[in-house]
Amino acid sequence: MYRAPLKDLNFDLRELVGEAALQGCPSYADYSLDTAEAVLAEAAKLAETVLDPLYKPFDREGARWTPEGVRAPPGFKAAYEQYVAGGWPALRAAPEHGGQGMPCVLGVAVEELWAASNLAFKLCPMLTQGAVEALEHFGTPAQKALYLPKMVSGEWTGTMNLTEPQAGSDLAAIRTRAVPQGDHYRLYGQKIFITWGEHDLTPNTIHMVLARIDGAPPGVRGISMFIVPKVLVADDGTLAARNDVHSISIEHKLGIHGSPTCVMAYGQKEGAVGYLVGEPNRGLEYMFVMMNAARLSVGLEGYAVADRAFQQASEWARTRVQGKPPGAPVGVAAGAPAPIIHHPDVKRMLLIMKSQVEALRATAIYAGLQLDLGGRHADEATRAAAQARGDLLIPVVKACSTEAGIELASLGLQGGARFRGAQRPRVLGAGAGTRARGRRTAAAHDGLRARRLAAREVGGHRRTAARRRRHRRRFPARQGRLGALLCDARAAAGACARARGRGRRGERARRRRGGGLMARRPRPAAAAAVARRSAARDRGPRGALRRGLPGRARSLCGRRRHARLARVARAADGLARRRRATCAARRRPPAQPRVRP
Repeated sequence: MYRAPLKDLNFDLRELVGEAALQGCPSYADYSLDTAEAVLAEAAKLAETVLDPLYKPFDREGARWTPEGVRAPPGFKAAYEQYVAGGWPALRAAPEHGGQGMPCVLGVAVEELWAASNLAFKLCPMLTQGAVEALEHFGTPAQKALYLPKMVSGEWTGTMNLTEPQAGSDLAAIRTRAVPQGDHYRLYGQKIFITWGEHDLTPNTIHMVLARIDGAPPGVRGISMFIVPKVLVADDGTLAARNDVHSISIEHKLGIHGSPTCVMAYGQKEGAVGYLVGEPNRGLEYMFVMMNAARLSVGLEGYAVADRAFQQASEWARTRVQGKPPGAPVGVAAGAPAPIIHHPDVKRMLLIMKSQVEALRATAIYAGLQLDLGGRHADEATRAAAQARGDLLIPVVKACSTEAGIELASLGLQGGARFRGAQRPRVLGAGAGTRARGRRTAAAHDGLRARRLAAREVGGHRRTAARRRRHRRRFPARQGRLGALLCDARAAAGACARARGRGRRGERARRRRGGGLMARRPRPAAAAAVARRSAARDRGPRGALRRGLPGRARSLCGRRRHARLARVARAADGLARRRRATCAARRRPPAQPRVRP
């Protein structure tokens, strides 16, 4: 059973953010910590009593594709109706469109509860929120009045349509066409990997689609964004005829089976009706508003699912009695088996999970605070600085949290709920495996673009590029994961060399063992060749620098080392000559041919 981490969330909102942080934002004048605690308490009730019990049935049954449309798992529609009745879709939306106007920092805390309790459910309102933000920023007044009230209330949902079969992270390869026709456009093309692109939860879905107007410049400079409703909307807000956009299949994913990932076809007949958002050829710029919102939301999914895995692992570790830990735990007789949570290694793994979840949660909440300050603060300088920090943190949150979510969910399987023997059905039923699979699937969402953006944001400006290159050459161990692998490889190579008796450390080890320089007794010819090459390398200034000794000691050590290696080479040559002579002496003379009488 899922338990919402209200204590940790309230601690972050009080100690990390505080009420004073948002006092400079006139839009959040009604926000207070008491309001935040009340909102989180109600969200916890919905997550624990409604969404969490549906997680396993959703993953087991999954969404189904039919010719009439995609069908959500049983129970999904009722849960979504409760979600809408509680006003949760309007939490962060602007009051002028029917929203509650709560800050992003509170929205991040609430979204964690949806993601931890039921990740498949959480993805549907997440994309609607991104579409709402894009329309709020770049839509015309008529578009806002027509679409936003229904989307903010949750009566309609929204999607983000970027990827095509030939255009994944490289959006310059988009081929979906938009043909002008009066006050609208006709779209023709196909989009893939569209989360909740088709479903039966709401009567209408608003697709935000990237397409290329005929005659537009090549590359990303020629991409525009369009509103393509599933069902056309009349001027008075009523639903009209079905648009020419359909889901032709859904993906069979590793995890998150309750969330349909659709292949969308536009314009199979007369063309899908779409309406231009903003100016032509600026669609990618507009879509980045949705993408940034999605990155932050997907990032928090990582530590949310990791926290759920921690809860399952810790509960299993408290009840699973196995082995005798060192020392006598409180309440356990000396020498008697104890719950595995008392074993040091299991305790270490659980503490790793808990500490990383808390750190990632604090980072995401702080990033949400920077977005609030960057968008609504009264001071222009404060807005610019906060927006820059938010732009830096969003890809960091997305990349780090999703990768950590995979590792921590896997650690939960190892540390608290192992796949072992008779416990296998129990573990699978507990959902540990489903959450690990779901976390791996969510990490692929916009992964390459997020990593590129993180590299660009963290990289800094050009004038420090040469300094960074020098730093990387001097300190290769600080280059992230690749540097860590390089250091591990060097350490392993050194250990192997010492085990084989090579290198300066191996030489000292042989002397300590009393074997001398020739203790290993290599092949004579090979030893001579190695000695000659080593002596040649150690001659001259480069060899002296390689040994890293100062001044006079360098030349002295070089002469001594050269003389020692020369003696080794002579000894090896002498041994080889004696061995050849011995073999020649022992060689039998050739047999004489036998002559018949």
